[in-house]
Amino acid sequence: MKAFVFPGQGAQFVGMGKDLYDNNATAKELFEKANEILGFRITDLMFNGTEEDLRQTKVTQPAIFLHSVILAKTMGEEFKPDMVAGHSLGEFSALVAAGALSFEDGLRLVATRAMAMQKACEAQPSTMAAVLGLTNEQVEDICNSIDEIVAPANYNCPGQIVISGVEAGIDAACEKALAAGARRALKLKVGGAFHSVLMQPAHAELAAAINAAQFQTPVCPIYQNVDALPHTNPEEIKANLIAQLTSPVKWTQLTQKMIEDGAVEFVELGPGAVLQGLIRKISREVATSGRQ
Repeated sequence: MKAFVFPGQGAQFVGMGKDLYDNNATAKELFEKANEILGFRITDLMFNGTEEDLRQTKVTQPAIFLHSVILAKTMGEEFKPDMVAGHSLGEFSALVAAGALSFEDGLRLVATRAMAMQKACEAQPSTMAAVLGLTNEQVEDICNSIDEIVAPANYNCPGQIVISGVEAGIDAACEKALAAGARRALKLKVGGAFHSVLMQPAHAELAAAINAAQFQTPVCPIYQNVDALPHTNPEEIKANLIAQLTSPVKWTQLTQKMIEDGAVEFVELGPGAVLQGLIRKISREVATSGRQ
């Protein structure tokens, strides 16, 4: 069985999507439609902007979504998923690619999510860090032992967990992780503490937008970040998307479940190759490839 997977924030690069725009009429049309919907020329920032431009949450999220979804749309008959999944933001790309959301509604939701998250980041200075070389349980125990807000945010692969929290909490957790034998505990260049309670200020706005959008039954199951299980029911999908904002991304567990359910080939659609690397660390038994 073939699974298509879609990357999240952090995969962006200057020039992303330009080949698609220049060489595919369908892609060009969709990119231009996106410029209209967003009210600014995101293509200018994607193709010719600076890394700093692309690092703004309100730009990063729509840019990665567009790159991923337009890749899927231009594959035609080649895009025949048995299952799909996306890492964080990538879950929205997966839902559009699998027909649960229209391109337009998906982009509007991503833009709403990005703006709401950016506002939450500005309201409470916070950050994230990658912890390498400890078990899930060790990282969870360290987070629970700290008085400040800090919690696991991404279970990326065995031995690689990203934590989210206030600056002081992250600093304390990194110190404890290194003392416990972590290979590295590295603060990330991100705008805030994604997938933690610190995103709660963005919750109401995103929930309202998701509940107002038209969701259909996808063409195949989507394995969602919140519970690492397959879903096709639109109401369950919506509830999980809303919960995802303040809950950890269970990428390791989700990938293991897809493999358990028969996935033998994973194709990553979007900028970079981060997910291919994570999937290979989760299982050496499956084939991975990607399109950019």
